[in-house]
Amino acid sequence: MNNARAFDQLIERLRGGAAELPDRRTGGNTQYTMADIALAAFSVFFTQCPSFLSYQQGLEQACGRNNARSLFQVGRIPSDNHIRQTLDPVAPQRLFSLFDDLQQAFAQTGVLEQMRAVENTRLIALDATWYFSSQNLCYPNCSCIEPADGKTTHFHSAITPVLVSPGHRHVVPLRPEFITPQDGQVKQDCEINAAKRWLAAHAERYATGYATLLGDDLYAHQPFCRQVLRHNFHFLFTCKPASHATLYQWIEGLEPGRLLHTLKLRIKGKSNHWEHHQYRWANAVPLTDRDDALKVHWCELTITDDEGKQCHRSAFITDWQITTDNVAGRVAAGRARWKIENESNNVLKNRGYHLEHNFGHGKQHLSALLVTMNLLAFGLHTLLELADGNYRLIRATLGRRQRFFQHLEALTSYLHFASWEKLMDFMLRGLEIGPYAIQKS
Repeated sequence: MNNARAFDQLIERLRGGAAELPDRRTGGNTQYTMADIALAAFSVFFTQCPSFLSYQQGLEQACGRNNARSLFQVGRIPSDNHIRQTLDPVAPQRLFSLFDDLQQAFAQTGVLEQMRAVENTRLIALDATWYFSSQNLCYPNCSCIEPADGKTTHFHSAITPVLVSPGHRHVVPLRPEFITPQDGQVKQDCEINAAKRWLAAHAERYATGYATLLGDDLYAHQPFCRQVLRHNFHFLFTCKPASHATLYQWIEGLEPGRLLHTLKLRIKGKSNHWEHHQYRWANAVPLTDRDDALKVHWCELTITDDEGKQCHRSAFITDWQITTDNVAGRVAAGRARWKIENESNNVLKNRGYHLEHNFGHGKQHLSALLVTMNLLAFGLHTLLELADGNYRLIRATLGRRQRFFQHLEALTSYLHFASWEKLMDFMLRGLEIGPYAIQKS
């Protein structure tokens, strides 16, 4: 991918997908195309500026041009209310193909090959996160929690899968799965049921190229592990003693050295202090006490400092065989699951994306559709860090994401830029970096 064209190419793909969205409007107010409406909404998430569209309307009135048109290909700018009303009937799945476009763009940078880990597979971390909650608003597609105090909380959540790698700080967002009441079911939806739907819907798309799923202890149970294998995925899930009593009883009964293996390593930690890593592992142990128990491979890592104080402990189950040569790599891959929280969900909630903010609930799909756009914006930002050298340099210079968004908001509010490339060039010049760096004697 041409660095200078990374942004424009993805916007063009987004516009093409947005033009295919169903238009449920029945009145005469069709002066705004579905592509304009969807791109206008996306521009707000990309800039992380709730007032972006109103600023662009002001620019249009003042000088006959605006950044919504030049950067995001929005022909005419609709009002916020019109955007919400028009997009509410549109299911978020209508935009899911754009995650495939993003993945293809990431592949062109070479990063997806760099991220391969266990047995040359891609690691896909699964985890659910809330993106809306209220004790007042309630619609049929809401889930709910009824605590002892009687104050029912209505909420929305979704599984937000990402590609991760132990040695790579970036994560690549994949198609999400929304946790929402399903037609014909009396019980509330849950994370595991949503994960099973995700497996069934995307096995051909993601498992064909060999993928290993990562997840917390919730996923490390026989019914779900069997589903994973049935859909041709591999798994590497956190496994805690409290919820896997049978497995741990079996492990502690194994003969050390012959069936229960150990490895000790002394390694420099992140703080440049020596750490002692002790691995234990066993192959082909039963996951349950049933006759049809699935046989899994188990490994554990305990980290202590030079004084013997325990700093970390974690354990995993997997369908991959474990040996002395690969146990450290298996554990490192399992621990990479935390990237879905640290580099994805927490970033979306706390570093400028405001994932839990109610941008618009709607009565049908609006909330989920807007979250999908937010995830796509996050993915495009990540892609630009890899594919656009100017963007990467500016982000590194400004530091925190919020600061970049603040600069973006200020500049696009008062100045017009003919293209993304022109905007990046203006910021490089203003920051005196890149080709405009001042040589200091």
